[in-house]
Amino acid sequence: MGIEIERKFLVQNDLWKTVDPMYFCQGYLNLDRQRTVRVRVADKKSFLSVKGLTTGASRLEFEYEIPGDEARQLLDLCEGPLVEKNRYVVHCHGMHWEIDEFLGENLGLVIAEIELESEDQTFQHPEWLGTEVTHDARYFNSNLSVTPFSQWPKP
Repeated sequence: MGIEIERKFLVQNDLWKTVDPMYFCQGYLNLDRQRTVRVRVADKKSFLSVKGLTTGASRLEFEYEIPGDEARQLLDLCEGPLVEKNRYVVHCHGMHWEIDEFLGENLGLVIAEIELESEDQTFQHPEWLGTEVTHDARYFNSNLSVTPFSQWPKP
């Protein structure tokens, strides 16, 4: 069992785009508020993940590698549209950032995530980091499969 402590931010420019991305395609077999069950294909590896209810910036997370052919079959069983994105792994100020540039129905959305050791851990904010959206459920990947970014009201 693991605890995931993660904070999410919008990205305000392309200064972080210095590495090649990895393509991800994922879907959700269960979108219950208490838990989500996700299947993900990431280049040549596939995973089944179970995540618990988010409290603050933390939640239980269980992740298991599964065969690619089974993952592709499970994707066909998922609720809502699949979430597609290019993920960039960026190291900045001694921290590991994952920046997701969404595709498909979530095109135009770019989110930076950082995993922390504790919720109160401090870190330097890179110049490309924008507004924090950790506590805004619209930005959860599971919710993006139900209400994609392209369907949000425009400001």
